[in-house]
Amino acid sequence: MQIFILLYNSGTDKEGIHSIELKGRTIVLMFEDKDDAIRYCGLLEAQDFPLPTVEMINIDEIRDFCIKLDYECKLVEKNFIPKTPEDRLLISPPQKNLELDDWKSDKNNLDNIDLNSIKENLEKLL
Repeated sequence: MQIFILLYNSGTDKEGIHSIELKGRTIVLMFEDKDDAIRYCGLLEAQDFPLPTVEMINIDEIRDFCIKLDYECKLVEKNFIPKTPEDRLLISPPQKNLELDDWKSDKNNLDNIDLNSIKENLEKLL
């Protein structure tokens, strides 16, 4: 199955994959629908995150990648409807980004999710 992921510096030696930190776990987002991935990129850009590119890849490659690095991967299905505050992060990025120097040493505290900001971001898409 082909899915879409978000890559930074695609095709360079500094290539990186977009992920979120949730309850101490690194989660790589995989999008079933390219338009959902593009929309997520737009939300990242609106929040002054670095803008990733959307790349199509085989789902098994990402799963293997995540297993090797002890990451989790989450598939955001087409027409996904979140049921929990954590699910909302799969369609709307957190307000805070880790600084490059903090990627290894600091974890985002996503327990205090600002649902109003997420709602406003989603409404901007309509």
